[in-house]
Amino acid sequence: DNEKCKRWIELTLDEQRAYVMSLLDALEVTDRDKRLKVARAILYLAQGVFDECDTEVDVLHWSRHNVFLLYDMGIFTALLELLSMEIDNNQACSSAVRKPAISLADSTELRVLLSIMYLMVETVRVQTEDDRPEWRAAREAFKNELGSPLYNGEPFALLLFTMVTKFCSMNAPHFPMKKVLLLLWKTILFTLGGFEELQEMKVRGRERLNLPPLPEDSIKVVRAMRAASPPASAMELIEQQQQQKRGRRSRRPLVKQDSLDTYNERDPFKNDDARDEEEDPEDTDSGIEGEVDPLDRDVIIQPPPPPPPLRPPTERVNFPKGLPWAPKVREKDIEHFLETSRNKFIGFTLGNDIETLVGLPRPIHESVKTLKQVSHRVAFPSSGEEEVEETPTEMLYLGMLPNLSQYVIALLKLLLAAAPTSKAKTDSINILADVLPEEMPITVLQSMKLGIDVNRHKEIIVKAISALLLLLLKHFKLNHVYQFEIVSQHLVFANCIPLILKFFNQNIMSYISAKNSICVLDFPHCVVHEMPELTAESLEAGDSNQFCWRNLFSCINLLRILNKLTKWKHSRTMMLVVFKSAPILKRALKVKQAMMQLYVLKLLKIQTKYLGRQWRKSNMKTMSAIYQKVRHRLNDDWAYGNDIDARPWDFQAEECALRESIEKFNSRRYDKNKNGDFTPVDNCLQSVLGQRVELPEDFHYSYEMWLEREVFSQPIQWEGLLQNP
Repeated sequence: DNEKCKRWIELTLDEQRAYVMSLLDALEVTDRDKRLKVARAILYLAQGVFDECDTEVDVLHWSRHNVFLLYDMGIFTALLELLSMEIDNNQACSSAVRKPAISLADSTELRVLLSIMYLMVETVRVQTEDDRPEWRAAREAFKNELGSPLYNGEPFALLLFTMVTKFCSMNAPHFPMKKVLLLLWKTILFTLGGFEELQEMKVRGRERLNLPPLPEDSIKVVRAMRAASPPASAMELIEQQQQQKRGRRSRRPLVKQDSLDTYNERDPFKNDDARDEEEDPEDTDSGIEGEVDPLDRDVIIQPPPPPPPLRPPTERVNFPKGLPWAPKVREKDIEHFLETSRNKFIGFTLGNDIETLVGLPRPIHESVKTLKQVSHRVAFPSSGEEEVEETPTEMLYLGMLPNLSQYVIALLKLLLAAAPTSKAKTDSINILADVLPEEMPITVLQSMKLGIDVNRHKEIIVKAISALLLLLLKHFKLNHVYQFEIVSQHLVFANCIPLILKFFNQNIMSYISAKNSICVLDFPHCVVHEMPELTAESLEAGDSNQFCWRNLFSCINLLRILNKLTKWKHSRTMMLVVFKSAPILKRALKVKQAMMQLYVLKLLKIQTKYLGRQWRKSNMKTMSAIYQKVRHRLNDDWAYGNDIDARPWDFQAEECALRESIEKFNSRRYDKNKNGDFTPVDNCLQSVLGQRVELPEDFHYSYEMWLEREVFSQPIQWEGLLQNP
């Protein structure tokens, strides 16, 4: 065929379309091998016909051009049918279950399909400067298709969630989980929107409810922050000096730490606190490490001194004066404040009334006024008929609801299996089906390369799951707070809190500076450049990046999830205390990245009052960092913990009450056979008598008997109706 002699990049658009049409037809053949060949041809187009390109820029250009063409020609829908067929392929599932070892060979077809779909979702999702108007239109159309129940009667994400649960229940061990999770994350990111879109949605939502605008954009505030060097505390420094005198390492009594009982495994990084403190070259750059800070001797919290310059003064950055966040207060806090004031000055209280200030002295009026200025009250519609808007988030929630707990448990199982602190147990799920070759490595070089591949593979899984969970929590919270609460509660019940702490109970510095990638093998670099010979030395050297951005991103996501789960929930904050999270979190402060430090400090702040006076005394530097970086809540007694003894906690009651509210919400909004207390009763005689009632065929034969039995022969106590019930 002379068509075949022509290069793709020389064809006209019409010729390219005709070629894609022929591929579409060929996808429908029954022969599996032929189908796979066609799917690979489509993948080659989506990857940017790299054989005809000389530079990486060309590959990316053609990839983008081809993906929009493939979308336009309806390739995605065709792939979706093939994917559904593969998911339901019981023969493949049962043969995979019986295999002693699963390798890349078992997931070939699925990997090709998922790769094309991933390239399509990710390429169409991202906006670039060269966006054409028709591409923008395609983006909107694709986004709506993926988010609405167009394919198989449910949003596309649900098909992927089904793959996840099928894999985790051991029914389909050959599913390539890394690719499934990546595609699931990007689909949610595309259909619901990322953090920037979330911020815009918040702003619009507040305008709609006539609420005051947000005092700041949290993303911008965090970007302007700079990392601190939380130095060792006085106690640690004295201990270190003694150790240097003794010339050996002893455990520090302060940071004693049990294993997390839930996953009682020995952890290689359990005892390296003292070692970390001394060996970390990163920690010696601020000049205040060696001195005992005068603040450390005193428990009184004063505004901290200005932070010492971390660089020579010549290149000092302009850091805003004062504290980074506008202070906030909750309505509950105002109620509490007024209750105490009324008790003190008038001798009685008015319950939840935060408006009446009669009889209270002037300074209290001023205080309430100040508190109200920083109160961010969110009005929720009162019960009754709610207008439920069919947002993509709402449709996703509705689809996820029946199997929500399975999805959550499956994601956490995968997160546990991919966490660097997990031991490879024979009974845990095998997430390496899509990375292990059929032939195991023979040479040192091969096994080194496979080792890097396996680590990178696990890092990507952690990255996808952490981003996915955080996005779901944020979107559900914005859509309806109870949707957020139910996902949170499923996460808590599935042991998410100890799991994340277990994840951080490793040498975080080495995780964040891990070098598990081989640059020369990255796409598209590897297809347009001559491959240099890989040697053990070049693999060992790794790349020149100081940080592994992938792992930093995962760590920040996991910390944010932990914050979302524990904030304002006493029972969960106590879990942080019970699982001894403080030393684990303090060690994570070594990573000098402002955003990561902020979320660690928030988690330390909420539990400070439960850690006791001695801890606060020995950790004044950390307390000082919290004061500088975390938002102030005006009535919050976080630093002293005076009110702590007065509150008996009933943890189960707290979670059960929440559970009850969630179930009421779900049955009110989503029970199709509207049973229960929320169905409105029709009290109008006309309409009740006017209703058409379906009667059985034999009704007119037996209705007189029925009347006699059920009505006339039953004694009626009429006077009972007159008495008050």
